[in-house]
Amino acid sequence: MKDSNILMNPNALVKFLKKPAKEFTKKDLIHFIEEYEIEMVNFRYVAEDGKLKTLNFIISSKEHLDTILTAGERVDGSSLFSFIEAGSSDLYVIPRYKTAFVNPFSEVPALDILCSFYNCEGKPLESAPENILRKAHQKFRDATGYTMKALGELEYYVNSEKEDHFPAADQRGYHASRPFAKFEELRTEALRLIAQAGGQVKYGHSEVGNFTSHIEMFEQHEIEFLPTEVEDAVDQMVVAKWILRMLARERGIEISFAPKITVGKAGSGLHIHMLLERKGKNVMTCATGLSDIAKKMIAGILDLSDALTAFGNTIPPSYLRLVPHQEAPTNICWGDRNRSALVRVPLGWNMKHNMIQDANPQECLEEEPFNNKQTVEFRAPDGSADLYHLVAGLVVATLHGMEMEGALDLAEKLYVDVNIFEEAHKDKLEKLDKLPDSCFESAERLEAKREIFEKYGIFPHGTIDNFIDKLKSYEDKDLSDKLYGKEEEIRQLVIKYIHTQ
Repeated sequence: MKDSNILMNPNALVKFLKKPAKEFTKKDLIHFIEEYEIEMVNFRYVAEDGKLKTLNFIISSKEHLDTILTAGERVDGSSLFSFIEAGSSDLYVIPRYKTAFVNPFSEVPALDILCSFYNCEGKPLESAPENILRKAHQKFRDATGYTMKALGELEYYVNSEKEDHFPAADQRGYHASRPFAKFEELRTEALRLIAQAGGQVKYGHSEVGNFTSHIEMFEQHEIEFLPTEVEDAVDQMVVAKWILRMLARERGIEISFAPKITVGKAGSGLHIHMLLERKGKNVMTCATGLSDIAKKMIAGILDLSDALTAFGNTIPPSYLRLVPHQEAPTNICWGDRNRSALVRVPLGWNMKHNMIQDANPQECLEEEPFNNKQTVEFRAPDGSADLYHLVAGLVVATLHGMEMEGALDLAEKLYVDVNIFEEAHKDKLEKLDKLPDSCFESAERLEAKREIFEKYGIFPHGTIDNFIDKLKSYEDKDLSDKLYGKEEEIRQLVIKYIHTQ
């Protein structure tokens, strides 16, 4: 019997091997490489700077290929991580077979595989970003019995020469179509290639932000993913950012994930949606609405949210985005469908009314068309986020919420059901704590709460030190106030960080 999930999967390896990626073996990859006459294998991995690294192998024999896929390779860890000394720097990079995909840009037929770092003893490198996330999720599962899934909303700006035909309205680009949206074709090609590389894509669309100067135009877009286990959620976002940048390079244009392109225009966030499952069932809701488990999750995230900016908002322009009245959060609170809140509970298709049958009276459905899709959304992060550490931090925060006393009381206290930026609700706004306003303050908040992140040995002490030191090195305390009204200085700051993580 044919499996339509396999037949419709855009990943060439899944189709050929007739199995989901999580079941790929070394034998499977060798079989695919032989059948498709793949000439090169590329090991890809994320080190300290958050960008994909590459190690290329030209396949010289089946024995050579088997060795690569079995033993990995040795790399210089001191050139990849600042905390590794040159005197004892060797690390291993070991491929994770489920991440394999055909490189869509290579002139030579190539298979790319994401890798994990291992130390000289053959054990996972404690401070490797992907291992910190893996440790966090494993500890969470062991402690709670739940699995955590996540998805990201990847926002970015496309920058090119100004085009006068069918100009879009300034800051009115949300879901615009061609010819008013100039780069829809680039976005749809990215969707196709991300899916072929194993990304679980939900949709893509143009976003609010668009504006022009006398010679340039800037257009904002978003790609959103489907919920997957947190390790896979981060892997697919890292690959997606690489694909978008490669497509832009081919076309001679710029793509930036920077949190702010200019003051007064929409910034680019990287919102993270999360949900918890037990035995494959979403547990975020109950008969009366949001479940206590979900509320504890929210409480834990809010309690650590100021420190989480150290992983999710890592450059000075991040704090030009986190300002009032820009649909970016500034205060620590949560609410239903409330875009002024730090944590938002979006619509989740939990109503009993059958909308699809109302829109299509001819359709006869014997059962509910949707299962529970409820998530909660953390709205602070942006494109500078160190994704493995950020999502690991969110897992730790969720566990913290489940274990902390008074979590449900905290959730009730921090709930808001209004737009807190409206003058009529000024009293509520004044009662809420604020997020940091600079990298320096973010570092201070992380330092104050570091024990929670280091609990269970998930975040190594040195990793937290590195984040604190780097954030403080920007010396950006009170930066927003210092730059107020100084357009040229703001422009130079944006340019400096235009190609962030």
